[in-house]
Amino acid sequence: MEPLASKIRPKSLTEFVGQEHLVGPNKPLSIAIAQKHIFSFILWGPPGVGKTTLAKIYAKALNADYHELSAVSAGKDDIRQIVDSSPKGSGTLLGPKILFLDEIHRFNKAQQDFLLPYVETGKLVLIGATTENPSFEVIPALLSRCRIFVLEELSDDAMKKIIKRTGHKINKEATDWLVGMAKGDARQAIAMIENTLSLYKEINVENFKNTLQSKFLRYDKKGEEHYNTISAFIKSMRASQPDAALYYMCRMLEAGEDPKFIARRMVIFASEDIGLALPTALVVANAVFRAVEVIGMPECAENLAHGVVYLAQAPKDRRAYNAYLLAKADVIKHGNLPIPLVIRNAPTKLMEDLGYGEGYEKYTKESLLPEKLKNKKYLRKKIQPK
Repeated sequence: MEPLASKIRPKSLTEFVGQEHLVGPNKPLSIAIAQKHIFSFILWGPPGVGKTTLAKIYAKALNADYHELSAVSAGKDDIRQIVDSSPKGSGTLLGPKILFLDEIHRFNKAQQDFLLPYVETGKLVLIGATTENPSFEVIPALLSRCRIFVLEELSDDAMKKIIKRTGHKINKEATDWLVGMAKGDARQAIAMIENTLSLYKEINVENFKNTLQSKFLRYDKKGEEHYNTISAFIKSMRASQPDAALYYMCRMLEAGEDPKFIARRMVIFASEDIGLALPTALVVANAVFRAVEVIGMPECAENLAHGVVYLAQAPKDRRAYNAYLLAKADVIKHGNLPIPLVIRNAPTKLMEDLGYGEGYEKYTKESLLPEKLKNKKYLRKKIQPK
């Protein structure tokens, strides 16, 4: 009863689909695997795009003593046991001892500190996998000893290749529906095929839709429902509906969602949606995030609830966020436009003679934007209610 995802998992890069920027010809991971480079690295990307598969392919290429843990359930004793264990397989010369740590962002600081010396001394080669930005979730000392590879959401063409590999007859309509539902997550698509077959024995769009509503595809931290729920949570706060926001918060927590993920979204929301209407919302959101870090579950749910109600009831103003997007678009469009001389730094006499900083007044009303964008307005005036 081997799961379908395991049955069709690629065993080598020649079978691997997607992530061409990492595994294509002369790309970093393909070179590392071909030349058997031994180093620790972290795979950062959305769910179902090949992180675990790449780790297994790398370990196999190095003939490694491969061990796999999930940071959700593993602890220091599990790491110690792997370090002290005898190599798997008798009578064979094995390569390095590799630890694949899934969801490495769920390891707390103490656990990461414990892991660090084993990585430093080479007793373990670490391959971490995470859907969260490792800059925020991995301690600097450990991060500095790992290369970071960023994986991308799978394209529609890549998804279709993977769906075809399952070996099941799926017509174009059903394939297109499945690709749209999975949103670049191959594991979600494969699970949908497997669950639909177990329920209905036949694959078509109607059966896919029925399966999606079934108990087989409830909230999954790595699946579509994860994104649906966090979207509902954010939009409920945006609509100033604390009851709905609390409901979706509880739904995520009861499903095992990382409370720091929820708190992080609240910090973003405080600037993106509340912004200038109530600047102290960012202070409250940051305090909630800190409380979640220090206290942990289950008690930190009370801090989250406090923050959710506060943010949902706060007035909303997206002008600062929208202004940022407009300014960013001009930077991307126009590149590094010349900065007006009046606000350039003048640390030398030559620069002063050239007019750097000349005529600058702290409270000038003259536009300080580059000439090409002079007098452009990104921050819109607040529209007063009638």
